[in-house]
Amino acid sequence: MAKKAGASSYTGIHSSAFKDFLLKPELNRAIVDAAFEHPSEIQHEAIPSAIMGMDVICQAKSGMGKTAVFVLATLHQLEPEKGVVSVLVLCNTRELAYQIHGEYVRFAKYMKDVKMQVLFGGKERPVQNDIALLSNPETVPNIVIGTPGRILDLAKRKVLKLDKVKHFVIDECDSLLQDARLRADCQAIFRETPHAKQVMLFSATLPPAIRPVCKLFTNDPKEIFVDDENKLRLHGLTQYVSRLAENEKNRKLTQLLDALSFNQVIIFVNKKDRASSLCKLLVDSNFPSIEIHGESADRIELLEKFKKYQARILVSTDLLGRGIDVERVNVTINYDFPQTAEAYLHRVNRAGRFGTKGLSISFVSSPTDEEILGQVEARFGNKVPNLPDEVDPSTYMNA
Repeated sequence: MAKKAGASSYTGIHSSAFKDFLLKPELNRAIVDAAFEHPSEIQHEAIPSAIMGMDVICQAKSGMGKTAVFVLATLHQLEPEKGVVSVLVLCNTRELAYQIHGEYVRFAKYMKDVKMQVLFGGKERPVQNDIALLSNPETVPNIVIGTPGRILDLAKRKVLKLDKVKHFVIDECDSLLQDARLRADCQAIFRETPHAKQVMLFSATLPPAIRPVCKLFTNDPKEIFVDDENKLRLHGLTQYVSRLAENEKNRKLTQLLDALSFNQVIIFVNKKDRASSLCKLLVDSNFPSIEIHGESADRIELLEKFKKYQARILVSTDLLGRGIDVERVNVTINYDFPQTAEAYLHRVNRAGRFGTKGLSISFVSSPTDEEILGQVEARFGNKVPNLPDEVDPSTYMNA
């Protein structure tokens, strides 16, 4: 039976602690080092089933620690064997793969025998390097995190052996399973793994049409769905729209960057050429910025630069709209309005994560934008107000 997220009492959750999960001592030490005390609602709901090896289909709003559910659950159950891949995590972008890898590194810091590796395609990562790594039993990772294309390629070459995988995870599963090509890749990879294994699927958005597809991967799963999509909004996030003509966007954007008290801001556009031209315009206007899109060189290095606060303004496509956590981001701006309601939810939730405050401003400049805004308001149950002349910093800046 599906469990509705939010059914547990707030008081009950926040009187519990991570130590109550009875995790491995090595994990508890790492959790203390990370200054985590109380699990979030979704962690409280999902971790007990996940560490017992149950299959899980989990939907919860962004910024509530879904990644920690499967990272802690798989590390708790992992008994590393030399030369054996036991955990496989699939996700939709290399940036998210690196972020997940970082969480594994953080929580496995006292599990010295555990090896982990990110695998993804691209010109800057020759497949020969991965083949060499996977051909040596001394360097074969116990945990593999990667994108479907490279994982399937290596599996077909018989260098990535998945016949002993015990835990199969798909993060941002709706993104991977809604696309026919990616779904076919995931299914082909799935068939390379043993029948008896734990399967866990996670996303903030799980439309009803995709849920039966998710269930095909699982066996009697623990299901956690957000049936009231109004609950997918982050409580600390303030949202506004600004209606303006296309040729007014640049002036409005620079006015906002001058006026807003942001720590870091992500500006979303719909196409990579728009990202490049807008980033150049901002730099020329004395707003030092960086851009990341599908054809950016050194994407991982650029994202790390942003995460380390070496840049405060990032222009991106939907490449960074899902799953990416940057602690200091408290403002997002949709320079181009998202093309779907799901994309809107993922983008705006890059700010105001983990219980902090955040601000999202979306430019609306066409009938199509208005139509999608209407879908957003109908689906997530809130009217997005017009941007006022002044925005109170206390609504999006944390004390």
